[in-house]
Amino acid sequence: MILAKQDRFLSVIETNKGIIYKVANAYCKDGENRKDLVQEIIVQLWQTFDQYNEQFKHSTWIYRVALNVAISFYRKDTRRQTIALPMSDDSLLTLNEAEPDETEANINLLQRFLAELNELDRALMLLYLEERSHQQIAEILGLSSSNVATKISRIKEQLKRKFSTIKA
Repeated sequence: MILAKQDRFLSVIETNKGIIYKVANAYCKDGENRKDLVQEIIVQLWQTFDQYNEQFKHSTWIYRVALNVAISFYRKDTRRQTIALPMSDDSLLTLNEAEPDETEANINLLQRFLAELNELDRALMLLYLEERSHQQIAEILGLSSSNVATKISRIKEQLKRKFSTIKA
């Protein structure tokens, strides 16, 4: 019985591991901390595997668990970094870095702007950029579909303003 459960769980994780890594990359920049986050997500998935509702896709369940774990992890990590490192990333110098091309520069700007969003909005945009439907995003985040559409529209406008400010 337990072996069958483990096999099912490992199969689900293997099939959907990209989701776990996307969420971890979106919420954690440090490689070692990111490994810890991935591990924590997998532990939480295992602990909640028995409560998985067959009504939803595995990917929806994994996103929901992964985002909740990542947001909690991010909050703890942010508090720890604030105490340990009073210096912001913007104040650090990077040496010998090649000048990125325009597309790469825009992607870097987008990542920076997304990192400035609150946890819920960042999760919402991560799912949007992955081309999830409003209904799928609503199911994963526990919002209404119309609320998702409204939030995405507002965030897109906010991002456009930030890009235009930088480009001006």
